[in-house]
Amino acid sequence: MAKAVLIADDNAYIRHTLCELLRSQGDFDICGEAENGKEAIEKAQTLDPDLIVLNLSMPVMNGLDAARALKRTMPGVPLIMFSEYSSAFSEQEAHSVGISALVSKSEHISVLVETARSLLTARLLDYLFSQSGNPKLSAFSVRKLARASSIA
Repeated sequence: MAKAVLIADDNAYIRHTLCELLRSQGDFDICGEAENGKEAIEKAQTLDPDLIVLNLSMPVMNGLDAARALKRTMPGVPLIMFSEYSSAFSEQEAHSVGISALVSKSEHISVLVETARSLLTARLLDYLFSQSGNPKLSAFSVRKLARASSIA
């Protein structure tokens, strides 16, 4: 089952490229696009995505401010900051507001794809462990369930 992703970036070319790339992977479905952080928050509340990819620097509301608001309203949804700015300061600040991962636009695009998959798998595993009621749920069973969900 494809996972719903919301892409927020003020650059239309980057949004389009990310949408096409993720759609081509087969395990992602783009549920929406946003040009700024305010629009990302509004669309996230309506579309209920499984994952949100945010640019740091956007007009109206930047990615960090949007992440703060999104974490208050959708704490279980992983957030990826996909930005050309990757200083240690912005990484530390990103994690402090609830960003799950920071991926630089200068890295190979496969890093973004694998990061998205990893975060969605971790979300699934957290859910499975919380619902199992069995602390002895084996890693083998978890991997088998993750494969069955088409995320891993």
